[in-house]
Amino acid sequence: MTTLYRIEPLASTQDRSAFRCGNDRIDRFFLNVVSQDIRRNYVRCFVCIDLESEALAGFYTLSAQSVDLGDIPAEMAKKLPRYPRMPCVLIGWLAVDHRFARRGIGSLLLADALDRVARSEIGAHAVLVDPIDAAATEFYRRHAFVSLGPDSTRLVLPLATWRALASP
Repeated sequence: MTTLYRIEPLASTQDRSAFRCGNDRIDRFFLNVVSQDIRRNYVRCFVCIDLESEALAGFYTLSAQSVDLGDIPAEMAKKLPRYPRMPCVLIGWLAVDHRFARRGIGSLLLADALDRVARSEIGAHAVLVDPIDAAATEFYRRHAFVSLGPDSTRLVLPLATWRALASP
């Protein structure tokens, strides 16, 4: 199988000017804000690079997060220690450039993010996402994320679930 893409940390030398995912809010963040957030240690950003053209095909960001134990679904909470908060990692943004849409890059980016979190030496019980719209919600649900609560738009995937899905 030929590798078509590589995923690596965003570098200041990479040209982001042509990136457009179709959502102005995400595009503005990636073009104008992400570098500041990286410098401030708010996020880490990883980019998917097309090996043929060297174009940025997509990106995602990761940051530390926690959730109040009372906000966690009862089924999940009953298996957790009684600390006041559950440690998590937030995938703040995940987007694919319109030129690379419908090639599975979103799933590739998500798998990379989940693998990266699962391999980390820092403890986290789950990964959170705040989908920007209904299409994003459906994307994450197809990848085993569930609602954090009945009235919440936030979705969660316990890392144990990811490890079970990802193991051969």
